[in-house]
Amino acid sequence: MGIYLVSVGAREWADEDEDEGGRGAVASGLNEELERRGLPRYEPVAEEEPNAWFEEKISPPMDGFAALCRAHLTPREQDTLGEWTVLVPVSLDEEIELPVGSAYTDTTVIAGAPQVLALARRLAEVIGLPPEVPQEPGNLGLTFWFLEGEAKELAAVRPGPWSEDLDTAFYVALYLRAAEHSLRRGCPMTYC
Repeated sequence: MGIYLVSVGAREWADEDEDEGGRGAVASGLNEELERRGLPRYEPVAEEEPNAWFEEKISPPMDGFAALCRAHLTPREQDTLGEWTVLVPVSLDEEIELPVGSAYTDTTVIAGAPQVLALARRLAEVIGLPPEVPQEPGNLGLTFWFLEGEAKELAAVRPGPWSEDLDTAFYVALYLRAAEHSLRRGCPMTYC
């Protein structure tokens, strides 16, 4: 069990049946708010291909990542980076909060992937995240890379700020790759 960050396919995004994982109420609420702000509606580009799925398990401790964020991001930027429940490939100057329950809260907070990507890139630069971190990790690619030994092996031969706390590096990579995936595939991301 545990918490996972996953991509959401077009069918699931439009599905009104929340018991079956549908996100229709969130999709409708987002589009209403986008229209209110004078922005175009959001529709996922296409159904995700099975081999293009993004899924990562949220398991390492986040203390080091939270400290990194406090040291290099404003409180507002910290909220943008980490306080969302849904990430969409739409530029949003500020998050959208909907009165729709999510997997772990009573509301849904939607952030824009371009904003999250910019913040994650800043943190990746601060810690010197190496290019060997999987670019398109797929199903649990980051989780396995960081927790099953490849990151430790690379850290032994190429130490740096990134290798001082692999749990922190994992979260930097997680937010970076999630935002990249959302933008590349045109799909939402959420926790389940």
